[in-house]
Amino acid sequence: MNKIDRREDVSPKEGQHQYGDVTFADPTNKKYPIDTPEHVRAAWSYINHKDNAAKYDPDEVETIRERIRRAAKKHDIEIKAD
Repeated sequence: MNKIDRREDVSPKEGQHQYGDVTFADPTNKKYPIDTPEHVRAAWSYINHKDNAAKYDPDEVETIRERIRRAAKKHDIEIKAD
């Protein structure tokens, strides 16, 4: 898995404060929590919006998507292909 760079436009502390100590698809910036089926579905939806994906390099987007796919499988939920 590729490392995700720190983004200047977000505060990881906000994600930690909002969601607590959970697993994130982007753990560097504490974005896209993937600890529940609802969060997995939301993370998949958000990362597939062009404006959200544009904030990352293409390889980082693929890393985030792969983490979300694994979480979806773990939670036994189906997500639509990107």
